[in-house]
Amino acid sequence: MAAVPAGPDRRPHRHDIRVRYGEVDVQGVVFNAHYLAYCDDASDTWFRSLAWDPAEHGWDVVVKRAVLEWQGPAGLGDVVSIAVEVTRWGTTSFDVGFTGTVAGRPVFTGTITYVGVAFGTQRPAAVPAPFREAATGGVVPGGPAGRAS
Repeated sequence: MAAVPAGPDRRPHRHDIRVRYGEVDVQGVVFNAHYLAYCDDASDTWFRSLAWDPAEHGWDVVVKRAVLEWQGPAGLGDVVSIAVEVTRWGTTSFDVGFTGTVAGRPVFTGTITYVGVAFGTQRPAAVPAPFREAATGGVVPGGPAGRAS
C-alpha cells in the first residue's frame, strides 16, 4: 500500500454544506450521524468532479469502514467546508480523508475506506489506474514524489 504524497501540486477537493434546521440537535449542534452523510455528499461531488462514470468503466465502490472524530461544534446556518483527498491506496481499496471546518475552525475529521467492486456486483476489483491518477491529480503513489508505506 502506498501513502499519497502531500505537496503543492495536489490540492484536496472542497465541498461546502450549510447546516439545516433538521440536522441540529437539542444542544444546538449538528447531530453526529449527519457528519457521515456530509462525507458521503462530499465524496459524491468529488467523484463527479473527476468525471468518473462507474458504469462506463465497469468499476464502482462500496464503503468498508468509516471513522469520525469530532473536534468542535457546527450549528444552524454554519457552512461546513469539507476537504476531501485520498490518503492511502491499496490494490482493491483506498482511504479517503475528510477534514471539516467552519470558518477555518476544526469541526471533524474522518476516514472512509472504499473497496472497489465490479460494477453491479459485490465482487472486489482492483482500483483502475485512470481513477487513481484522476483522484491524485496525476501524482502516482510510489513515484518520484511518493513514498511506500
